[in-house]
Amino acid sequence: MIAPMAAQEPAPTAYEVPPVFQAADHLPAELLQGPHHRVRATAPSDGYLTHYTIDSDYGVFECVGRREVEVRVREIAAIAKLVEVSKGDLFAEGLKRSIEAPIDAVKNIVEKPAESVKQVPETVGHFFKKVGSSIGNTAKKVGNRIEEAAGGEADPDGGWAETGKGIGNSARSVAGFDQAMLDTARQLGVDPYTENPRLKDEIEKVTWAFFAGGMPLRIVGVATGAGIAVTATKTVGLPEDIYDVTPAELALRDRQMMEVLGADGALIDGVMQSPVLSVSKRHAILEHLGALPGAGRLDVLRVAAGLEQTRQAAFLERALALLVGRHAAAPYTDTTVYGRLPAGVGSGGVIDVAAPVDHVSWTAQVAEFAQREVATKRRLVLEGELSPAARGGFVAAGWEVVGR
Repeated sequence: MIAPMAAQEPAPTAYEVPPVFQAADHLPAELLQGPHHRVRATAPSDGYLTHYTIDSDYGVFECVGRREVEVRVREIAAIAKLVEVSKGDLFAEGLKRSIEAPIDAVKNIVEKPAESVKQVPETVGHFFKKVGSSIGNTAKKVGNRIEEAAGGEADPDGGWAETGKGIGNSARSVAGFDQAMLDTARQLGVDPYTENPRLKDEIEKVTWAFFAGGMPLRIVGVATGAGIAVTATKTVGLPEDIYDVTPAELALRDRQMMEVLGADGALIDGVMQSPVLSVSKRHAILEHLGALPGAGRLDVLRVAAGLEQTRQAAFLERALALLVGRHAAAPYTDTTVYGRLPAGVGSGGVIDVAAPVDHVSWTAQVAEFAQREVATKRRLVLEGELSPAARGGFVAAGWEVVGR
């Protein structure tokens, strides 16, 4: 980590157009290519995160940011392993036994065609806008979700929102199947609440064949490259207890955590019913908030309830993780939001604004964010880097920059 810059630099006179990068300049070899995937050569930036495209044996995946590339590469390796398992004798035997199981969802145990993950144009610029309308409308959004839930089918577990796919909810109601799914995900080193439809289907298919057939599932040899051969919880930012607790139990824990934070019923329901907060992301965000101090955590929770994209949820989770790490080294006195970014309040009122970006360009939106007039000293905590123009703009506006 580069030391904070103290010297003042002149503010840039012109805005930048976010660049197009070469993927090979920003990703290690094991992420760029593997036995089942290849990252396309060019990777455009949106001014905050870099957009990569992965061609794989199981579909095309659009990834926003290096961290999502890491997750998808691990998931592609997991899909490959599950496909391999499904072609083996043990799977065939489990499937044969499962046919006698009293559940009609067995007919769905088929290998689905590859699916593409569609790109959503706008990503995390949401966090750098003024906070007003989003948080102000959170209560309205929550009310709408409650009304929608009342007129439709609620998801009592707070997760597994996709119905009618893969094995289906009928299988999930079988005692022990939830835990079997968690065990499969643990062995693969992936998020059990993944938003990757192909991986979700493969996990359900293989787990059901072994579970309903009364056979133990043992998966070995999921290789994703030496550079990412680390534990899944560290690789994809999962809470440590994510494999040990069922979705229903996690939902109960998360509600209790929000009550401890002082959230009212409407805010709690808004978080629990959010269509963009997966079980794992919701639980991770609440775990991070539990590790941070102050009443301002409710403001962050309101931001979480108002998110509109799954990638925004991932960005918020990572930003909070950055703050938790800094809080452990130099404790904060409170938590707040700056724009919509979570921030920690340190000694003397200095605020650390967490920005888990890839590469920030000096655009009109970034300039407006950096140049807001506040009475508090601000520190920008980066995971990625600033362009020279963006660095100059932040420093000229009085920011201390920590990171690259």
